[in-house]
Amino acid sequence: MQTETARKENQQKGSRMENRARLLVKCPDKPGIVSVLSSFLLKYNANIIESSQYSSDPEKGTFFIRLEYYCDDLQAKAEEMEQEFVHIADNYEMTYQFYYLNNRQRSAIYVSKELHCLLELLWEWQNGDLQTDIAVVISNHEDARSIVESYGIPFVYLPANKEIRKEVEAQQIALMEQYNVDLLILARYMQILTPDFVNHFENRIINIHHSFLPAFIGANPYDRAYKRGVKLIGATSHYVTNDLDEGPIIEQDVERVDHRDDVATLKKIGGKIERRVLAKAVKWHLENRILVEGNKTIVFH
Repeated sequence: MQTETARKENQQKGSRMENRARLLVKCPDKPGIVSVLSSFLLKYNANIIESSQYSSDPEKGTFFIRLEYYCDDLQAKAEEMEQEFVHIADNYEMTYQFYYLNNRQRSAIYVSKELHCLLELLWEWQNGDLQTDIAVVISNHEDARSIVESYGIPFVYLPANKEIRKEVEAQQIALMEQYNVDLLILARYMQILTPDFVNHFENRIINIHHSFLPAFIGANPYDRAYKRGVKLIGATSHYVTNDLDEGPIIEQDVERVDHRDDVATLKKIGGKIERRVLAKAVKWHLENRILVEGNKTIVFH
């Protein structure tokens, strides 16, 4: 379970977050967008405390922006602000989303036998650095049960294989609805997901892949990397789509290795990379720093 200090800090953060929100916008690029957004927030006496923007091309490109703002009595103003913003969005062909920081997202972690990524997420959550409520951990093995339950988090064992995949996924979808889950985190969950399952959670499933994609996709990547004599190994975190391991990439990292490193050492180094890459990707998603455009992401660090 979370430490008492972390719990109190989260409560204090929750009260401070009541008047803070984020607005993410994607639209065709043209002059005046930033001015319109700033004027809209100014009308409600909202103070912009962080702003990041990007244009894919100033001529007929796509404009992306993330605004975080503070607004007194935001809870009373939010509905009116959203209703007014509909007209702005229509005029500028905007795709947009408001996020209110006092509404913590709820996450489910999926795991199999390798627990290093799960442990990293639990440590980050325990310390108060992962701003989410971990609603449930689901696994097709029992290995993680004692660890997860020691944190006071529900653990659900659902054996899965290709013969019963649809039945298991129906149970998993029901669990996501039961626990009101916003984000699914595949922390080395070694099962292929069906299109029906993925379509339920578009851009809400984050996976960690044990290589710097597209290298060494599939089983035993470190054995094959060792035999190939690689000099760099890495990890990739991405949103899950129905194209296996080809979803929009959120974060990647690598480390240099050499001929002295055997397969076991490569796995150990790779595990460390996987842990930090997945944790970064999850944090950025929870902080609403990611906009998806086609099969790529815009990440405002």
